[in-house]
Amino acid sequence: MSAIMVIGGDRLGNIVDLLHEKGFDQIYHVTGRKSSQTGLKIPNGVQLILVLTDFVNHNLARTVKNQAKERQMPILFCKRSCAAIIKALQQVA
Repeated sequence: MSAIMVIGGDRLGNIVDLLHEKGFDQIYHVTGRKSSQTGLKIPNGVQLILVLTDFVNHNLARTVKNQAKERQMPILFCKRSCAAIIKALQQVA
């Protein structure tokens, strides 16, 4: 079982199907627009974090980046498009 956390984007749409095709069976999504989400904690079991840079609160992105660094967890930053996500996922493959 492989889990990914996606930060940003109001809705994921066909990105969910893409992530399932890439082997992620559990997808956690946080819209990342509200400043109240800056206290977010990365759930246990998440192996990868994907930050959609064009739809995220900068303070939340910084918080998640620091948590990922503490856990030595890979974190990817890309735009909200399937092509950009595929390219980013190839970096960790």
